[in-house]
Amino acid sequence: MDTTSSPALSVALTVLAVLLSLTGFGIYTAFGPPSKQLTDPFDEHED
Repeated sequence: MDTTSSPALSVALTVLAVLLSLTGFGIYTAFGPPSKQLTDPFDEHED
């Protein structure tokens, strides 16, 4: 690999890594073990 890689590539890879980690954390929170503590706001305010 070229040792003089452009800064744009490293910024793009950093943004991609942050995006993927946030997506993974969101899926884990929504469907993983922490989802047992989530409440449905529509069920709480039914008339």
